[in-house]
Amino acid sequence: MADRNYTEKTDPSRKPCLTAVLRMAGLRPTRQRVALAELLFGGPHRHISAEELHSEASIARVNVSLATIYNTLHQFHEAGLLREVAVDASRSYFDTDTSDHHHFYVEDEQRMIDIPADSVKFDALPKPPRGMSVTHVDVVIRVRRHQ
Repeated sequence: MADRNYTEKTDPSRKPCLTAVLRMAGLRPTRQRVALAELLFGGPHRHISAEELHSEASIARVNVSLATIYNTLHQFHEAGLLREVAVDASRSYFDTDTSDHHHFYVEDEQRMIDIPADSVKFDALPKPPRGMSVTHVDVVIRVRRHQ
């Protein structure tokens, strides 16, 4: 407990910073958004599902519904604060690292691992439909441990 008190007294609160980030992204910094932003961005970059964030919020005593978690994650994604990585039609992860990179999806662990963008090479991309342009290429390579 002494370490926690020491950290709280010596490290400035991230709340003002996160509040500013949310405002700059065009989002109103509600109590729930700030609390979820603290959980998402309070450590190193990571990949998280809505269900995992809901569990972390419960442990942190942030009273928020799963629907609110989904809405907030999608709002953060639309604002450019998160990347959404769809693994399949029923499962998405949200990545706090918005830089250009790709992913391994470890199927038997339901876990994502970053792949540097320059590790995946393309000779060519298909021409987009008329009036459209390619904005981003997401590669998810599914892997499984040897049995």
